[in-house]
Amino acid sequence: MFARNQGIDIAEEIGGISSLDEARRLFEESLDPEQLSRIGRVRHPEVLKKIANAISMCRPDKVFINTGSEADRQFIRDLALKKGEEARLPLEGHTIHYDLKEEQGRIIDRTYYIANEEEKVSSLANRMSRADALETVKKRLAGLMKGHTMVVGFYMRGPVGAPVSNPALEITSSAYVSHSAEILYRNAYPVFDEEVARLGHFFTNIHSEGLNRPEDLPDARVLMDRSHWTTYSFNCTYAGNTLLMKKGNHRFAVDKAVYESRETELAEHMFITGIDGPGGRITWIAGAAPSGCGKTTTAMAGNHFVGDDLAQMWIAEDGSVRSVNPECGIFGIVEDVNWDGDPKLMEVLRKPGYEVIWSNVLIDENGVPRWTGDGDPPPEKGVNFQGKWHRGMTDANGKPVPISHSNARCTVSSSSLANYSALAEAAEGVETRVITYSGRDSDTMPPVWAGKNSDQGVVIGACIVSAATATEVGATGVKRAPWANAPFIPGSLADYMEAQFQFWASGKIAEEKRPVLAGLNYFLTEEARGGTTKKLLGEKRDVKAWLGWLERHAHGEVEVISTPIGNLPRYEDLQEMFRTIIDKDYPESLYNKQFSLYIDNIIGRIDLQMEAYGKNPSTPKRLFSVLEEQRKGLLDLKRHYGEIVSPAQLLEASRRG
Repeated sequence: MFARNQGIDIAEEIGGISSLDEARRLFEESLDPEQLSRIGRVRHPEVLKKIANAISMCRPDKVFINTGSEADRQFIRDLALKKGEEARLPLEGHTIHYDLKEEQGRIIDRTYYIANEEEKVSSLANRMSRADALETVKKRLAGLMKGHTMVVGFYMRGPVGAPVSNPALEITSSAYVSHSAEILYRNAYPVFDEEVARLGHFFTNIHSEGLNRPEDLPDARVLMDRSHWTTYSFNCTYAGNTLLMKKGNHRFAVDKAVYESRETELAEHMFITGIDGPGGRITWIAGAAPSGCGKTTTAMAGNHFVGDDLAQMWIAEDGSVRSVNPECGIFGIVEDVNWDGDPKLMEVLRKPGYEVIWSNVLIDENGVPRWTGDGDPPPEKGVNFQGKWHRGMTDANGKPVPISHSNARCTVSSSSLANYSALAEAAEGVETRVITYSGRDSDTMPPVWAGKNSDQGVVIGACIVSAATATEVGATGVKRAPWANAPFIPGSLADYMEAQFQFWASGKIAEEKRPVLAGLNYFLTEEARGGTTKKLLGEKRDVKAWLGWLERHAHGEVEVISTPIGNLPRYEDLQEMFRTIIDKDYPESLYNKQFSLYIDNIIGRIDLQMEAYGKNPSTPKRLFSVLEEQRKGLLDLKRHYGEIVSPAQLLEASRRG
């Protein structure tokens, strides 16, 4: 069982600061008068002790207390340029950051949970004992900020005043990390004490990039102390390993939801976007997908953007499910982002007037960022993540070197987007009526389907299967991706699953406000439906039609085809959605390809899930009950209609009951 504040606090053990008086003495010795004045306006004893222990442990030459003022933000930008962590580009406000070519994604093999002996840790994660973690941090991180300036930032993961927001300290020697934090999170220096007191907790993140050399990467580590909600990161620079308020602190938020706020709160790997519906209404949708599987694109398909990656949810007093985005910016993958599919984001990336940090893209001879799938003619030469590049370049194995890494990113403020919603900063969040789950599924599930009840919806999330993406170093093949959140679930997956069942079935949710839980899949290929190519069976913008149908479904305005896997749309409704939402013809022949059920494929997927989950005796029995019922229904369809069942046959079967 997980419990907070168990075992030694590693930062305190190494830093040696155990009292407020000791912390203040250290500040007087280490900070110049201006920075001492700034830290003096922070009063919370535990916050001050954490900062003091970080200073004592890492021994920086200077300490900069970031108040979030424009002058402080400019200091951080200038420091990033001075240190060479970023370089200016011709378009004002744009800079380029390159990670080491060997560090282009999360270092999952070197990421560990610090665990006490009795604690269970996810079977998908690495575990390190507290004693070993103490020695590792003492050996690798202690003293690693010598010669550097430590920047201390005070942030909110979520709007100030929201019941599920999380205060967080970001303590780093990397100006690039601090610059990114200023774009992606809310600097809350003036109210940090009050928010910590209101919520009763805060997260701490301590990072040093060290000398930033390839030879140091084997010693790079990301260590997450669940008990003391503190992360330690060193000898790495990729933001997924260093900007610890992102996925590092998301893990702590998951623990909080599962073990301290079960049935009332969730922390999810989800976008949040608003869809315009009939009569001027806005319906808010949150959706999960593994990193690199289109969350940003789907979020941008909405009319009112709140977030593209993470969501904190809770059941409000009025019985609605509310959502906020812990972030206020986008750290988005740019591969295949172009004017055709992502015009609102391209406005920010290609036109003046916006602040953008680019990472691991190619910079051409004119200083213009370029990436795979940007829609422009390929450049002749430039500089990218691996050094100088020219068209036709190959690596040592004769393999073409791409224009940019497939995990190349842009960091921008959400408020830069034309469809940004001011409700993103509302403490009451947005009322969420649709939840989607998706992955890179080329051959099995239809483009959209909805659970008939909350249990079936939870199972859709539990059964995501997706092709691996470039966001994780060394990941290949096709794998299960439960809720697209499994890499960030610190404890037992069974505990997390039970929390999902309890939340979505909760009697605290008003029936008229209960969200629809659904599956999305726009990676279905022509080859999987009788064609000869691996082209997608549709195009990126079609997701607007799928979301449009779910919006109507949530309000009970469309009839559905009831099937064993859930509710499917009727052709007439989709035909109208395509025409009115994206001004596109939608032939019935395409509908039949996309929404015919390939029974053997789906049963194979069910068997895969039952076998995998069956290995854990703690897996909630509700999962198996839902899957068994689906399997039985699918086999009944196969007996009547064969291995491929068309929508017309599904409709006939649903009428037959």
